[in-house]
Amino acid sequence: MATIPQAVTTAKAKEKATATTAQKSKRPNVSNVLIMGFLFVVSIYFLLPVYWMVISSTKTSGDLFGTNGFWFGDSFNLFNNLYNVFTYSNGLYSVWLLNSFVYSTVSAVIGTLFSAMAGYALAKFVFKGRNLVFSIILGAVLVPAPVLVLPLYLLMSGLNLTNTYLAVILPSIVSPFGVYLTRIYAQGSIPDALLDAARVDGAGEFRTFWSVVLRIMSPALVTVFLFQFVAVWTNYFLQYVMISDPNLYPITVGLATWNSSYTSAGAQQYVYSLIVTGSLLSVLPLIAGFLLLQRYWRNGLTLGSVVG
Repeated sequence: MATIPQAVTTAKAKEKATATTAQKSKRPNVSNVLIMGFLFVVSIYFLLPVYWMVISSTKTSGDLFGTNGFWFGDSFNLFNNLYNVFTYSNGLYSVWLLNSFVYSTVSAVIGTLFSAMAGYALAKFVFKGRNLVFSIILGAVLVPAPVLVLPLYLLMSGLNLTNTYLAVILPSIVSPFGVYLTRIYAQGSIPDALLDAARVDGAGEFRTFWSVVLRIMSPALVTVFLFQFVAVWTNYFLQYVMISDPNLYPITVGLATWNSSYTSAGAQQYVYSLIVTGSLLSVLPLIAGFLLLQRYWRNGLTLGSVVG
């Protein structure tokens, strides 16, 4: 009979401990509040230019320079600005938009495939000089991309490839960071037992890579693709040096030429509204890409693939 009061006392103690824990969890943690406040300030810092760009795209040329930059003007002129962007210079902006898609998509797809192949080989195949090769690739990550533009231009000029699509795509398919990321991911997420099972079942190395490895590495590949796509889409210096034909310009170079082509005040104000609206449109594909591909950023794809 003595166990009943003891059980009641234990239950009450547990309830008291639970209530105390709940009260503590409800109390605001100073460190958490400071961290959230810091993140909020940083978010405003990064989102404020986007907010300004959205607001400015709705203004006329006069309101763009004569009203508060962080609030709407006297009239809502967004649709008229969009029409002007796509009809200005005989619709050249649409050509630039298509060029940017070609440059970025082709470079990102090929670069991601090459990165996956190189990263997987460095992670799962043992060969002489493997660590040296990886060290060189890791060192290439630290090299600033603008440093290589002039040598790449001389190389492309010697091959008569300047002012062509290949002049932008060929240098952009190389991604040392992509190789580094895929190598680390393959090393930690692809079990050797799974590869051995595929080989025992008669799959060759290429079949194993296409059917097994690429599926497991899909989160890393999506990340590499997005990084590569954004890097090529926002690249200005390489494309400016390689391309001189306006019909081959990407958006970055095209908008810069609009900004530098007019010196008179009236024309410059008109072009500024086109540049702001065109810049807003150039950001939308990047946002859409992140929103569409974020569902692939998940782990645990190999859960249950190896038994025992």
